[in-house]
Amino acid sequence: MSAEFPKIAAAIALPQVGALVNTYLILPEVRGWYQRLVCKLFLPMDFAFPLAWSTLHAGAGYASYLVWKDGGGFSGSAKGPLILYGTQLTLNWAWTLIFFKLRSFKWSFVESLAAVVATGATGFAFSKVNKIAGYLFIPYFAGCLYFSMLNFDFYHTKQERNLFGRATVEEIKEE
Repeated sequence: MSAEFPKIAAAIALPQVGALVNTYLILPEVRGWYQRLVCKLFLPMDFAFPLAWSTLHAGAGYASYLVWKDGGGFSGSAKGPLILYGTQLTLNWAWTLIFFKLRSFKWSFVESLAAVVATGATGFAFSKVNKIAGYLFIPYFAGCLYFSMLNFDFYHTKQERNLFGRATVEEIKEE
């Protein structure tokens, strides 16, 4: 088991590193306009986000290790599921930048739907290689789905206009 520890640690660290980089990039927005968002759904307290995502990312990372190990890495049956995993990680990381840096609630919502689909597909593909890995993806999928619903709420209530003083193309057409 000791020989496996660095591999497990690397698998768990990968999604955390991307999240840390994104956190560094978006801190001004989190401390700025994000604090003024109004949400009809339950919006967790700020301190809950890093705890929740760190836990979800750790579970997803460990799941990727299980699939890599049981599926023979990129030269075995794990290749497809691991490519899906990389795709959904990239989509989840990209969402952060679209939402916070581009300040586009519409496009971040559309992107979040793609991320949810990719996350669900990854969990399903993981379960074919290792059942526990598939189960570990259930809370991660639920978290992605929940935050996609929050994103829809922000978009649907047209808060971009109130926060940033700009109308969306749809609003201009309506006027």
